Amino acid sequence: MNNLIFENYLLVLKSTVEVFVHGTLESSNEDVRNLLKTCLSDIMTSQANTYDIMAENGWYQINNVDSSTINQTLNKIKGQ
Repeated sequence: MNNLIFENYLLVLKSTVEVFVHGTLESSNEDVRNLLKTCLSDIMTSQANTYDIMAENGWYQINNVDSSTINQTLNKIKGQ
């Protein structure tokens, strides 16, 4: 059950990051922009901490990609 709570929390954090990024980019007031940047940093720290807890408990699986696949993807991007 904990893993579902953490998965949902991680999704909320990721969505919140998007909101604060757009708010920061669109803000025309320096004080508001600085506040949003501080909040964004705090949310990103929470996201990283949540990810670490999930990874430590095996709730967030990471699939390693071999270097040839990475190079193929980079070459495709460079070709565009």
